[in-house]
Amino acid sequence: MIVILKQNADSAQLIQLENWIRERGLDIHKSEGTNSTILGLVGDTSKIDIDLLGALEIVENVKRVSEPYKNANRKFHPMDTVVDVNGVKIGGGNFAVIAGPCSVESEEQICAIAESVKASGAVMLRGGAFKPRTSPYAFQGMRGEGIELLEKAKANTGLPIVTEIMDASQLPLFENVDVIQVGARNMQNFELLKALGKQSKPILLKRGLSSTIEELLMSAEYIMAGGNENVILCERGIRTFETATTRNTLDLCAIPVLKERSHLPVVIDPSHATGVARLVKPMSIAAAAAGADGLIIEVHNNPEKALCDGKQSLTPEAFDDVMKAVEAVRPFAYKFN
Repeated sequence: MIVILKQNADSAQLIQLENWIRERGLDIHKSEGTNSTILGLVGDTSKIDIDLLGALEIVENVKRVSEPYKNANRKFHPMDTVVDVNGVKIGGGNFAVIAGPCSVESEEQICAIAESVKASGAVMLRGGAFKPRTSPYAFQGMRGEGIELLEKAKANTGLPIVTEIMDASQLPLFENVDVIQVGARNMQNFELLKALGKQSKPILLKRGLSSTIEELLMSAEYIMAGGNENVILCERGIRTFETATTRNTLDLCAIPVLKERSHLPVVIDPSHATGVARLVKPMSIAAAAAGADGLIIEVHNNPEKALCDGKQSLTPEAFDDVMKAVEAVRPFAYKFN
């Protein structure tokens, strides 16, 4: 349920209304815009009398919200959320590119890539320390040592770091990580999402391989219900019947649909979506033109010898070319507000 207040609503009456709502066991998500203030009522609103609320002097309108996600819902929060990562902003017109290798392999590798992607315009550094792999025999990442190497790259470049968590027990290792990534396989690891809801760090939440958009938003809701509203949504391709060339099918329609339904920033991962380096550029351009808030792209200084996902990784030179193309299309990107 959402309660839309009249402009310049009396503050004393507003406090009385908020107390009345909380006395009924409901939480309040308050969104203050330029022209109106919206109170989002979270919890069991079935016993709340809409007519009673609508008759109050400070209330403009009352509506029931049918969608099961509340905190992530644009109806509760009409203005775009802007997530601030150590001064780097994403959402609300702020476009951010996250780049780096699929996995951290050595200090020399991660520091060299960090320098190159920063020079090309990336504003955050990605790198996998914990790697969820289909095969138990594949490279699983450098784990804690990998995070330490990411921290060294951050110290050298100033780039905030983004890396994936596998389990809540690993949280102590993520103390100096700026954005915690939840991978596609963990999108519905609800105990992990609950633990991340108690964090203050931004969470980059990737869509599951076969998950619907509503399921992605419900996973975001798990994090936000715990108190952490710094969530960035990521479309990384979904599994379909197509097997001709691409690793997955990049659902670019997710950008406008998510923008309509949610206020959270939307990032596109063309690397995992296509699985082919030569397709990253056209999909990056398309995502930027469609109004995405950012990109997360895999870059490796020697893709042929990469320990993970070399086929989809760009060289630093190719990444620079992609950045120039994206910058050229950005002024013409579709705007939703």
